[in-house]
Amino acid sequence: MSFETVEKFESQIADFFGAPYGVAVDCCTHAIELCLRDQNVKWYSVPKNTYISIPFLARKLNIDFGWRNEEWRNFYYLGGTNIIDAAVLWKKDSYLADTFMCLSFQFRKHLNLGRGGMILTDNKEAAARLKRMSYDGRTPIAPWREQDIDMMGYHYYMTPETAQLGIKKLSEAINTQPQQWTVTDWPDLTQMEIFK
Repeated sequence: MSFETVEKFESQIADFFGAPYGVAVDCCTHAIELCLRDQNVKWYSVPKNTYISIPFLARKLNIDFGWRNEEWRNFYYLGGTNIIDAAVLWKKDSYLADTFMCLSFQFRKHLNLGRGGMILTDNKEAAARLKRMSYDGRTPIAPWREQDIDMMGYHYYMTPETAQLGIKKLSEAINTQPQQWTVTDWPDLTQMEIFK
């Protein structure tokens, strides 16, 4: 297995969702983090009922954020951005133009790979940057020692083994009805001690 395996998986997922480009990463939270870093976001809002890592990202990256009441379903925008937390979304041709839609393949998700995520986008230049960012600032097709790395990167790439598992399980995921998540599947994070 090699980088080509990851590219194949990216292409298959992007095709299913109807997005021009897919950037595979090691988890949805890191997908969102890379988008926040790439866009140099200074503020965003999140629903009170979501996964805890999304407001934690604001603290990690020293970004201001606010809470909002929202009865979201399948996905929501990070308020003030075009970044979408679509961790529980599984629907053909559901990509929204001019966005960075971040998916999850965590063990409870419809396409269960144990871990993994992807950024869907229609921005070719951003997709190339995000790919390099996920690979420690390098391009994955050449040994890093031979590259003049000129951007900050993060060790957030998807392994070929995870991508191969995704390719293997994809047809079953496409042909299986996904779970329907609702906002009540998440607690009100503003009531947790860490956010008081």
